[in-house]
Amino acid sequence: MARRTGRRPGNPDTREAILTAARAAFAERGFDAASIRAIATAAGVDPALVHHYFGTKEELFRATVAIPVDPAELVPRVLAGGRDEVGERLVRTFLAVWDSPVGTAAVALLRSAVSNQWTARLLREFLVTQVLRRVVEQLDLDPAEVPLRGGLVATQIAGLAMMRYVIRLEPVASAPPDTLAATIGPTIQRYLTGPLDTA
Repeated sequence: MARRTGRRPGNPDTREAILTAARAAFAERGFDAASIRAIATAAGVDPALVHHYFGTKEELFRATVAIPVDPAELVPRVLAGGRDEVGERLVRTFLAVWDSPVGTAAVALLRSAVSNQWTARLLREFLVTQVLRRVVEQLDLDPAEVPLRGGLVATQIAGLAMMRYVIRLEPVASAPPDTLAATIGPTIQRYLTGPLDTA
């Protein structure tokens, strides 16, 4: 009997092959430049099989980063309400996730990103394309300022995550979410909508 050639059929290893190819593609080219077709080719499968296992490109990306929540469900919470309170709602939403049982996986990812360059790239792409971009796109900001504003917000969120969940610096580690939202929120709000001194 002749051996069949062509793309690898679906089998228990297919899902992991797709994830491996996707991690490499997202880390090397970023979320926007990586395509389902290229990932499928690298994994040796048909693009339809990628969609079968993971659904959309966003869902595949979330699987590669092992993020336990869907930003598409969280971002509307941040944006619901007045524009001037987005910073505080962003902190509240962030803490609600990280303080919940699924936060354990997020902390593990953050720890890994500190010591692993590939994980750091994937986490950066996730924060920029799946979270921050979705928020700032709704705020009617100067497009030229969006990258800097998003980056500044990321410094605060990442710093809060490190101090509260990894280094566990007191009193930040045990502070009530309301306290942190009220104190850090205005700084994030300034980064989002306040004047920028770029001179």
